[in-house]
Amino acid sequence: MFGYWNDFYFIPVILQVITIIHALKTGRRDWIYLLIFLPLIGAVIYFFMELLPELTQGRSLKKYVFPKQQINEWERKVQIADSITNKLGLSKAYAEQKQYDKAIKLSLSCLKGAYSNDPAILLQLARQYFYNNQYEESLAYFDQLNLRNGNKLLMPEDELLYTRAQENIGTPELADKGYRQIIRTQHSLEAMYYYGLFLKKQQQKAEAREQFQRVRSEIKLLPKYLRRRNAIWARKSMRELIALK
Repeated sequence: MFGYWNDFYFIPVILQVITIIHALKTGRRDWIYLLIFLPLIGAVIYFFMELLPELTQGRSLKKYVFPKQQINEWERKVQIADSITNKLGLSKAYAEQKQYDKAIKLSLSCLKGAYSNDPAILLQLARQYFYNNQYEESLAYFDQLNLRNGNKLLMPEDELLYTRAQENIGTPELADKGYRQIIRTQHSLEAMYYYGLFLKKQQQKAEAREQFQRVRSEIKLLPKYLRRRNAIWARKSMRELIALK
């Protein structure tokens, strides 16, 4: 009996080590305290809160178990052929691991010659600058892209990034208008969540609570596959509702 127990005793330890290493490699350092002091429970919570929502969106499990493997593969491809395609692939791999400075540098190196106004590169730079907290630069590249597309971003998620960047450079009137438009036209739960955060910062707590409650209510109306995809916004909205009480 005790031998059987000893065989399984190390499972929580292994899970703890794996999740701590993964959290460190992927920039999720806020989890370290929980993973150290609540090994098994912390690892389970980490899996359901961080890994499972992204895995259900179709991302590769290998990318989480071996987060640097994709970078290594693209670095090898660049060494073999220093092409625009390979450099952009490596840039995306850096960005996925939150190495945004490296990602931006590579993307900028591709923006030349026949590719000096390439929409795909402009979009990649706009996103990478945003996630690197360089919001003015992000807006500049989004604006270049807008001009090429008749003043309209093609992807709904990029409209939200544009509005969030406007908020972060200190233009709340434009951000408020942008959030309302996205919610009205796209009915985005993600936009509702971020609009709630925006209203909370503006000290409009009742209006913020309304947005978080709306996310919690409206996710129930979605088809099952969309509920899974948007579950992260429902969970985050619940945390905000608890904090606002």
